[in-house]
Amino acid sequence: MPEGDTVHQAARRLHQALAGHTLTRCDLRVPKLATVDLTGRTVLEVTPRGKHLLTRFEGGLTLHSHLRMDGAWRLYAPGERWRGGPGHQIRAILGTDESTAVGYRLPVLELLRTADEQRAVGHLGPDLLGPDWDPDRALTNLLASPEIPLGEALLDQRNLAGIGNIYKSELCFLLRVTPWLPVGELPEETAARLPVLAKKLLEANRDLPPVSRHRPSTDALRAAPPSFRSTTGRTRPDQRLYVYGRAPRPCLRCGTPVRTAEQGDGSRVRPTYWCPTCQQGPTP
Repeated sequence: MPEGDTVHQAARRLHQALAGHTLTRCDLRVPKLATVDLTGRTVLEVTPRGKHLLTRFEGGLTLHSHLRMDGAWRLYAPGERWRGGPGHQIRAILGTDESTAVGYRLPVLELLRTADEQRAVGHLGPDLLGPDWDPDRALTNLLASPEIPLGEALLDQRNLAGIGNIYKSELCFLLRVTPWLPVGELPEETAARLPVLAKKLLEANRDLPPVSRHRPSTDALRAAPPSFRSTTGRTRPDQRLYVYGRAPRPCLRCGTPVRTAEQGDGSRVRPTYWCPTCQQGPTP
């Protein structure tokens, strides 16, 4: 599942390409939307909410999509060959005179009244990159279930919206605790740092130069995390992340081999990385 910064980048680029333009083509290839045609409507904006994308149209309609593990929105210039995947994986086509947005493998695609968007995103906690960000409320949400392991609590979008598996592992490393430490056992000072540090990491990786709306990039909206993400401040490919994906290579801080194990509640299990020297707390 993409991180919040990736979804915000995708929303920004979709907005640059579509907002203010009238749809000349609309094809929504999911059964419940098969008869829907938004052709002739103007795209007002594309905005992110956590890991959700909301494309708003004149007339009070919103197309809600979520990428989850495999979904992707790609942008194409007129006449450009579509390379996002085979045609049977296309779930949405939104075309204007200047560009076409194609949604591949979208597991969530629904049309809502804009006034009813809360039905889709009202359960989310404060968005780390959104105007509703509230670090105090995010921390209160996290501490409401003190027995939950920190790593699982960070991935629960009801607590705070935008953290994925990469930032989960990296945040725990920077806080010097393992992802299996119960949230309620976080030292008070460490808990206070958590929402501030999370926002700092996502902002640092979100604020990249925008893609020109006149030459949309077909690689700009991939569901996979961007290859240039860095939590260390370094640019070398093998030194951009402290622990995520590094096992069994040495920790960048102390040289101890990084370890990995699965973490989750049984319904959603994610590979998790940590340094057994730098991070304190329970481990599998």
